Amino acid sequence: MSTKPTVAVLGAGSWGTALAAVLARNGVATTLWGRDADAVARMRQTRRNARYLPELELPAALAVSADLAACVRAANVVLIVTPSHAFAGLLDAIAPHFPADAGLAWATKGFDPPSGRFLHEIVAQRLPGTPAAIVTGPSFAREVAQGLPTAVTVHSANAAFAQAVADLLHDSHFRAYTGADMIGAELGGAMKNVLAVATGVADGMHLGLNARAGLITRGLNEMLRLGAALGARAETLMGLAGLGDLVLTCTGDLSRNRRLGLALGRGVGLAQAVAEIGQVVESVETADNVMRLAQRFDLDLPIASGVQRVLREEITPAEGLRELLAREQKPEYTQQFLKN
Repeated sequence: MSTKPTVAVLGAGSWGTALAAVLARNGVATTLWGRDADAVARMRQTRRNARYLPELELPAALAVSADLAACVRAANVVLIVTPSHAFAGLLDAIAPHFPADAGLAWATKGFDPPSGRFLHEIVAQRLPGTPAAIVTGPSFAREVAQGLPTAVTVHSANAAFAQAVADLLHDSHFRAYTGADMIGAELGGAMKNVLAVATGVADGMHLGLNARAGLITRGLNEMLRLGAALGARAETLMGLAGLGDLVLTCTGDLSRNRRLGLALGRGVGLAQAVAEIGQVVESVETADNVMRLAQRFDLDLPIASGVQRVLREEITPAEGLRELLAREQKPEYTQQFLKN
């Protein structure tokens, strides 16, 4: 692979557009693909993504296309940046065109909704033997587009590919670290969306900063316990992919999942809250997948469980809060967890 290969960024939402802009600014030959041909034509003409990032002027060197096959065939690295529910279908669409010597990265957070599997498992099934990496961490697209300081991490079982992807993204404003724990990186990026709903609900109910800090900390405990059961590394979940993303998503109002929680905490119904946000809210499906994993390992995750029940509209946010507060008093950490 050359120092600056050709990259196809698949997904012209806010995050895909922001990452494509970072790559183009770094001198990487980059094409941004969008499925809506009319929107792509407008982007090409106006050099703006009017729906998702209207404030960002697209770099002059950034190409924009609606031809998926052509984008993939010309790429050395394909970077998927779509919602998780569209991930597997897009993999199927690009597989016939995927170059034999190309690598695949993704900045998608969440599980495969139908199967509940991690996305790296879907990649291994659809594109076996392909170098694969996840780009994750605390990163709001709008701030990245503005050139504000951001740090992410790139995890892959292939150390050379992780480094290659990180090198493409890394610059003076956008720091890219590397790691080899794909399970931990994907778990952190997915589970933080569920926990952000909980903190959003608490803030929507005006429960105070103490409650928010408590939920973040105990939510991290749930993430660490599930990660330990799955074989993830604790340092991954205490780093950018876990704690970093968790803090950002639980406290930053640019987070769709936090905004969903805020609306629910104010008494807005789920359907109306999702409609008002106007974009995919990953936590609605992710909560079910997290609890499926918890049940597999017989883990008690009260915050994640409460969020799932609220999102299923089985209980109200107020009832969920009462259940959390009514739990028996116990040590902060079990001896078994401390040994791990």
